[in-house]
Amino acid sequence: MNQWMLLASVLLLSFVGTAALRRYAIARSVMDIPNQRSSHTVPTPRGGGVAIVVAFLLAMPLAYGLGLVSLQLLIGSLGASGLVAVIGFLDDHGHIAARWRLLGHFTAAAWGLVWLGSAPQLVLFGTTYDLSVLGYLLAALYLVWMLNLYNFMDGIDGLASLQAITVCVGACLLYLGGGLGQLIWAPILLALAVLGFLCWNFPPARIFMGDAGSGFLGLQLALLSLHAMNAAPVLLWGWIILMGCFIVDATFTLVRRLVRGDKVYEAHRSHGYQYASRQFGRHRPVSLAIAAINLFWLLPMAAWVVLGGLDAVLGVLIAYAPLLWLAIRFKAGQKE
Repeated sequence: MNQWMLLASVLLLSFVGTAALRRYAIARSVMDIPNQRSSHTVPTPRGGGVAIVVAFLLAMPLAYGLGLVSLQLLIGSLGASGLVAVIGFLDDHGHIAARWRLLGHFTAAAWGLVWLGSAPQLVLFGTTYDLSVLGYLLAALYLVWMLNLYNFMDGIDGLASLQAITVCVGACLLYLGGGLGQLIWAPILLALAVLGFLCWNFPPARIFMGDAGSGFLGLQLALLSLHAMNAAPVLLWGWIILMGCFIVDATFTLVRRLVRGDKVYEAHRSHGYQYASRQFGRHRPVSLAIAAINLFWLLPMAAWVVLGGLDAVLGVLIAYAPLLWLAIRFKAGQKE
């Protein structure tokens, strides 16, 4: 098998696997039933994100065998993202108490960090800092927050899938522009695994991702960003800019609800993208708009930072400013 056969196989396995999971969910009544907190109106099968997990995690050992990914990224992904996917799958089929989910999430983060190797580094105003133990603690919080915010943002058709695909494509372009083309293979594999699922999830969705898929994607994207940081610390900022739509909406919504005294662990419909989808009356324009923002605003800003034309912190502030305006414009975190 060469790399092109591998890429085609990932896409096909994800597409066929999603179809099989949809039939399974319908037969076993694994359905997402609309309620007052839902953004959809008809019962829809859920759990299709398992196809993404299986396609990507099966592809990674083959990619390692072809010399496309490192052993550290392989084992880190299999252990960390695989554990998060299992936790999400069990939660999709029943319920796991929040404290046990969180313990599992931090365990997964610790596994991933151990296998990624060197201590996380941070580029601030042109200087690279080795954060040692503090770096590991901050990185663990970053990983857990990313996987949970991805769960929060997976609330309308196609959104989480398009986010993952455009972020991965953007990261690959940053790698190529920065002379690190050897890093592109894991993001490409992930993007293709998600694309196979998106064929069934594009608005109007015929199956939902479920916590198994969304948590997996959040953690895996964050792991890829830290892996890129080991090659070039400034790349972490590039990834943070690329993931800005989800980071800003989820974080702003959470902070606003905390300040108001809401129970933040309860389900709600107060994210900016949820208000926007209700305002437009459809999911498709919102999901496509966020994909467009990723490609035509955040990617150029990330490239400007990674290629050395703009300080990383200033680049994040400029990139996030219109995203914050959009969050406010669409009432993110406002009580319904």
